[in-house]
Amino acid sequence: MQIREWLAGVNYKLICGDLNSQVEEVVYDSRKAALGAVFVCMKGTKVDSHRFIPDVCEKGVKVLITEREVNAPEGVTVIQVENSRKALAYLSAARFGNPVKQMISIGVTGTKGKTTTTHMMKAVLEAAGKKVGMIGTTGAVIGKETFPTRNTTPESYELHQYFYEMKKAGCEYVIMEVSSQGFKMDRVAGITFDYGVFTNISPDHIGPDEHADFLEYLSCKAMLFKQCRIGLYNGDDSHGKQIIDGALCKELFSFGIEGGWDYDASHIRHVSEKGFVGMEFHITGKEQLKVRLGMPGRFNIYNSLAAAALGDRLGLEKEAVLKALKEVRVNGRMEIAYSSHDFTVIIDYAHNAVSMESLLTTLRAYNPKRLVCVFGCGGNRSKDRRYSMGEIGGKMADLCILTADNSRFEKTEDIINDIKGSLEKTGGAYVEIPDRREAIEYSMAHACPGDLIAVIGKGHEDYQEANGVRTHFLDREVVEETAKKLGLQ
Repeated sequence: MQIREWLAGVNYKLICGDLNSQVEEVVYDSRKAALGAVFVCMKGTKVDSHRFIPDVCEKGVKVLITEREVNAPEGVTVIQVENSRKALAYLSAARFGNPVKQMISIGVTGTKGKTTTTHMMKAVLEAAGKKVGMIGTTGAVIGKETFPTRNTTPESYELHQYFYEMKKAGCEYVIMEVSSQGFKMDRVAGITFDYGVFTNISPDHIGPDEHADFLEYLSCKAMLFKQCRIGLYNGDDSHGKQIIDGALCKELFSFGIEGGWDYDASHIRHVSEKGFVGMEFHITGKEQLKVRLGMPGRFNIYNSLAAAALGDRLGLEKEAVLKALKEVRVNGRMEIAYSSHDFTVIIDYAHNAVSMESLLTTLRAYNPKRLVCVFGCGGNRSKDRRYSMGEIGGKMADLCILTADNSRFEKTEDIINDIKGSLEKTGGAYVEIPDRREAIEYSMAHACPGDLIAVIGKGHEDYQEANGVRTHFLDREVVEETAKKLGLQ
């Protein structure tokens, strides 16, 4: 291809060289530079890759994308742009033939619920017989393969590469989590999603290397409705009106609980039966459904409303939507790992005080005989998290089982001591079992009829990290192995 063909949609200035220069690849990592590649120079928080220009030119690069005037060897084409990250997004899309435009694309943003909502939407589409690709916190899913991703929303080059692989694999739909950083860093620049979904927003990701303040965070989230054709938003969220202010969607639809929304949930009931812990509710408005949701918690109603609303806008059969929501499971997110007439074990990623409190409040609504919480805290992280989680556990759980959770370079026993320091002040009951497998086994071996056991902190993570070494460990597998070991039915 000629570089001019890859620059469609980019505002640029030719500093020197020839726009007919032949290019085969786009790179932004100097280590991958080679003959035939265009090198995109970007200024990061720690490294300015403009300084690698001599190195990449020595490796054969003949085209440079820069944000400022630079000295380049003779015969090298230099193209100056205002925003290299945005240029990278357009170049990457062109390099892979704009595959996202050949699929129906769904972008989901919000502080909480992105992962669960995308999984619910994937389940709904697959129940209707559609082939779906998915990108987010748990990786990029193409067919039966899952590829780990470094960020919730990958860098634009990797993003379009995944789109390309999805299209090649026959995917008709792509669902992805779009983080605030994804917008701020222009990773999704140039993409117009067919559907944009907003779950909720609360203060998060505010700091020196993320967002300056909540207003910037909110404005980044709101960008989704300037980059989608049809918008679906949580009308109950206190910042919902700010999110849709200035939206450029052709159509906007709301969802919420008992508020007269376009997709409105009512007649809500918590259900706990053998093999099923979840919710029942009715949807009225633009769709009429009686939903049995296979995931606990009022907040999951919002996630399922988004999935049901998408199914309705796409014209999917109601039976497919209902079946998917009844059977949906999301690894490590309110995941029912074991359930019987006697007790239930739920695995969740909750790893801070806010998410822990939300989880335990949700589980209390099922009126368990005892609410047992198995948890620890990560090593080499703020001690405030340990103190606050210890306090929440002591106040809200009937029994806390304190154990390991990625101790990293700290001693598990020291972390437990920090947790129990605040837990003891509440008068809450607890036991200490540093080995996580033994802690889970203890919780199940000593369960009483009617107990709800929450194993939290790691969720979908499939490793345990200690002293710089990661070993395989998945909470769900341990629960299943323990049930088998104890002869539980």
